[in-house]
Amino acid sequence: MSREQEPLLKVRNLTKRFVSKRDFFGRPVEYFTAVNDVSLDIYPGETLGLVGESGCGKTTAGRTIMGLYKPTAGQAYLHGQELDLAAGPDKRIQMIFQDPYACLNPRMTVGEIIAEPLEINKVYARKEEQKQRIYELLDMVGLSKEQANRFPHEFSGGQRQRIGIARALAVNPEIIICDEPISALDVSIQAQIVNLMSRLQEELGLTYLFIAHDLAMVKYISHRVAVMYQGRIVETAEAEELYSQPQHEYTKKLLSAIPIPDPDAK
Repeated sequence: MSREQEPLLKVRNLTKRFVSKRDFFGRPVEYFTAVNDVSLDIYPGETLGLVGESGCGKTTAGRTIMGLYKPTAGQAYLHGQELDLAAGPDKRIQMIFQDPYACLNPRMTVGEIIAEPLEINKVYARKEEQKQRIYELLDMVGLSKEQANRFPHEFSGGQRQRIGIARALAVNPEIIICDEPISALDVSIQAQIVNLMSRLQEELGLTYLFIAHDLAMVKYISHRVAVMYQGRIVETAEAEELYSQPQHEYTKKLLSAIPIPDPDAK
């Protein structure tokens, strides 16, 4: 990771509003602003943590950058070129979703789930090449090729999240948006998934936007951290600096809420 070069992804003045009330004729009369004038930079090979309490707009920001939501205002640039966020997702940006139980189609085998982005983007002309890529991805995330013919219900939560990671890696993305990828998992499994993601980042040169509310885990995996409050970014700093010397009052309150496993500690 080097911040001497240009940011891989630049987000400028991103705003997303949802209709919260309509009149008798279905016309919008009230709006709720979930993301309010957000700007951030993510550099090649780094993990930028995005933290804040539930409902602060973290996931909405991630999904808008991904192109799953159309922005109300603002732009995003990849390699300095503007992304058409209103046109939908760009294959160079992929997402690992929060719920490993809901994000996998129960009627598809694991092989079919991982193959889907390859087929949509017409990556391989021959089925045999595609099959080899699926086996390679399964091995990469710690699963075996024999498991390609199984269905999602045959896997544990941690294994399902590994499948989600394999699917996100399928088209060799330049940035992966991780939307609270460990929050639905047992504590014992969380560390395994985070270590897997760190290893893959090192091996493949991946860049992550890591959205979470678990501040201890964000400190462990992130190079820099951005703090979000009521739809806005209120502070961004190096991970160590933010945790040792928080500047914004909200960041201080957020850090003070981290439970300390020591009954004698303040």
